[in-house]
Amino acid sequence: MKTIQTRFGEISYDPEKVIRFPEGLAGFEQLRDFVVMPNKRDDDPLFCIQSVEQAHLAFLLVTPDQFFPDYKVTPAPEVFEKLGITSRDQYFILTMITFHQDDTITLNLLAPVVYTPKTDRAVQIILEASGYKAKTPLPQKQ
Repeated sequence: MKTIQTRFGEISYDPEKVIRFPEGLAGFEQLRDFVVMPNKRDDDPLFCIQSVEQAHLAFLLVTPDQFFPDYKVTPAPEVFEKLGITSRDQYFILTMITFHQDDTITLNLLAPVVYTPKTDRAVQIILEASGYKAKTPLPQKQ
C-alpha cells in the first residue's frame, strides 16, 4: 500500500489497483495514474478519480446516459486496442462533470472517458464534428 496526501486528507491505495490513462487526460497528458475515491453513498451517481502524480488534482465523473438517454458513443477500434480489450469486453462511457461557481452544472459530452474494469485502463476521446459540447448544461428537472 502507498499513501498520498490529498485535499480529502491522506488516502491509502494499492498501486496495483490504479486506473491507468495511457495517454493522460486532455490538458493533463502527463497524468496517467488515478485512484477511485470511496463513495459514501451507494446510490450516488458521481465518483471521483484522484491523481496519484499530482495529489491536488481530482475529477468528478458520471455516466451521462442517466441525464442524456440518447447519448451514445461507439469507440473506434484503436480505443479498444489502447484499453487492451475487444469491443465484446465490458466498458463504460463516462463524462466529466463540473459544478460552476454560478451554481450551474455541466457535463463534458465532447470528450468522454472510456473505461474498462478488465484492464483498469481508461482513454479520453474527443468526438470531433459530433456537435457535442465540453460544457453541456444538465437538463432541467421536469
